[in-house]
Amino acid sequence: MIVLNYPLILSTVVVPYVAAFVSWVSGNRLSPKAHAALNFASLAYGFAVFLALSCTYGLGQVVRDPEIYSIPTLGRFSFLMDASTFPALLSISLVTAVVSLYSVPYMKHRFEELEKDGIKAPSWGSYFLLYTLFSASMVGCLLGTNTIEFYIFLELTLVPSFLLIAFYGYGDRVRIAIMYLIWTHVGAVLFLLGALSVGFVSGFDFINPSTGEMLLGLGDGLPASTLYVAMWLMVVGLLVKVAVFGVHMWLPYAHAEAPTPVSALLSPCLIGIGALMLLRIVYVLFSSAIQTASPLLFVWALITMIYGGFMALVQKDFKRLLAYSSISQMGYLLLGLASMNAFGMSGMILHYMAHAFGKAILFMTAGTLIVMLHGLRDITKMGGLSSKLPYTGGLALIGFMHITGIPPTLGLWSEYLIVRGAIEYSMKLSPSYFIPSFIGLVVAIGLSTAYAFLTMKKVFYGRLPEGLKGAVKAKRDLLLPMGLLAAAGILSFILVGPMLDPLMEVLEALYGL
Repeated sequence: MIVLNYPLILSTVVVPYVAAFVSWVSGNRLSPKAHAALNFASLAYGFAVFLALSCTYGLGQVVRDPEIYSIPTLGRFSFLMDASTFPALLSISLVTAVVSLYSVPYMKHRFEELEKDGIKAPSWGSYFLLYTLFSASMVGCLLGTNTIEFYIFLELTLVPSFLLIAFYGYGDRVRIAIMYLIWTHVGAVLFLLGALSVGFVSGFDFINPSTGEMLLGLGDGLPASTLYVAMWLMVVGLLVKVAVFGVHMWLPYAHAEAPTPVSALLSPCLIGIGALMLLRIVYVLFSSAIQTASPLLFVWALITMIYGGFMALVQKDFKRLLAYSSISQMGYLLLGLASMNAFGMSGMILHYMAHAFGKAILFMTAGTLIVMLHGLRDITKMGGLSSKLPYTGGLALIGFMHITGIPPTLGLWSEYLIVRGAIEYSMKLSPSYFIPSFIGLVVAIGLSTAYAFLTMKKVFYGRLPEGLKGAVKAKRDLLLPMGLLAAAGILSFILVGPMLDPLMEVLEALYGL
């Protein structure tokens, strides 16, 4: 393990927090572009740090800050990065930085809409305070070594995202924001109850911060009556955050009615953290007991993939379609975890990254259409827009390619690994288990492909409606952030080897796979 000379990893959270409060204090004294530049720089700083650490020490190493902060009864709080968190850290820091630039043209349009409705929204400084607190707290969720540490950062993502929806969202935004707050807070509290059940008996650390080793099976020593209750509290709590089938009801409302820059973070970045923490925390603490739950999680994942795909197919609202698509994609992540092997779990981690790039592009596409077509979101009223918005259409295609696994995007590798892991798992359970599992996979993947390219056809091809013939090309400041993420997704397809090889080694060495 590499121990740094100063708390560099912690600074990737602290620097954006400072920038957020500078924006808030500055208020209207800074222009929107100045606010965006400040917060972009603070979030891009984290991207630069994670990339520099991986290039300097290699992804095969665990890299930790020097200080370990001890709190009586709650364990040791530390900050570290390894190959299993690097893809998510890199994608969160890049997506949040890029979307902060996209926020300026989009939120100008949203502020104008609110003013027309006679609503005085909080200032640009308040928006970037909440936006950057939300963004940096997601990074904090992935850096910790302690379940209470993770819970604190998880709640720090909830409050600013709730306020962003309530202040700047669409429709009945206050009610929807409260629904989002209640559902996701209940999920966090369930996780906390499970963590407390383990922590007061076995300790709250799930990683030894001194060595970087996973404390595998720490919770397996609990009495049987406590063991499964604690494990399922943590599992269900995180699955509420992931929004799998049955506990997904809040997501279509929150993601569809949030302001688009926030949707571009909620859907690809925040909800996937729950799936990653099922591996990083729950699997580590209950490495034996969770094996008994894996068949149920496997079926739950397939149901989520298929349900989300069917629901996406029948949506007319573009953002609501993308919200149901996210439910389906979270099924892919859960399937990778439920496979209980290195292929499935490495696919889950890489698919988080692919989904982050692809879905952020797609939500920004929806936002660009809202800005350029005067609030239009109904797919049935669109068509032929590639003639008016050619760059937007090309970038949307790349976004859909990410989530459907078409080269040259990272989604090809992540879906291959998830499918390979799932097939190996089903064959290991029983040959008779393989056939329904294979059919479920084919249906789910077919649905993802269907809703993706039917949407492309309905929006960007065919006959251009009379009312859209006056549409003009999208502004450069809307397209440039989308282009940056599209380029990052293609580059990650090419450079997947340097990420995947250390990731497989870490999963086998630290996670015991």
